[in-house]
Amino acid sequence: MRNHAKKTRAFVSGSRIAVIASAVVLAGCGSTSSGQRGASLSNLGATSTPGASSTTYIAALQGGVIARLDGIDLSKSDRQRALEAEYRALEAAPGGQPVVWEGRSVSGSVVAAAPYQVGSQNCRQYSHTVVVKGQPTTARGAACRNSDGSWTPLT
Repeated sequence: MRNHAKKTRAFVSGSRIAVIASAVVLAGCGSTSSGQRGASLSNLGATSTPGASSTTYIAALQGGVIARLDGIDLSKSDRQRALEAEYRALEAAPGGQPVVWEGRSVSGSVVAAAPYQVGSQNCRQYSHTVVVKGQPTTARGAACRNSDGSWTPLT
């Protein structure tokens, strides 16, 4: 039984190292318009303008791609959750990694592609799937990051 406990501790320790190493590798995948590397969910907005609130960044999304979804009527709080998910996906999520949100009888996920450069701006294509009463509806778009940390949708 003692050997089993040692093997279990070694496996758990090795697993922790693998998780930490993966987090470090993924942290290096992002970039900001200033060329800094490593935007992550834990430092969301860290490169943003001091004193700016999340409301400022969400307003800059101009309704996000969910505004393009016909026939989807979201409450104010659900719309806020959806736009926050769009911002988190654009700002810090690794390419292809969904940012999921849940509201009252509605849910969604936002998946941003890898960043690309347009001039000096980082831009990302992304999709937002909203599920209402079991029916998924998807909108797609792209946005570019401004120097103040906000994202402006491309039309």
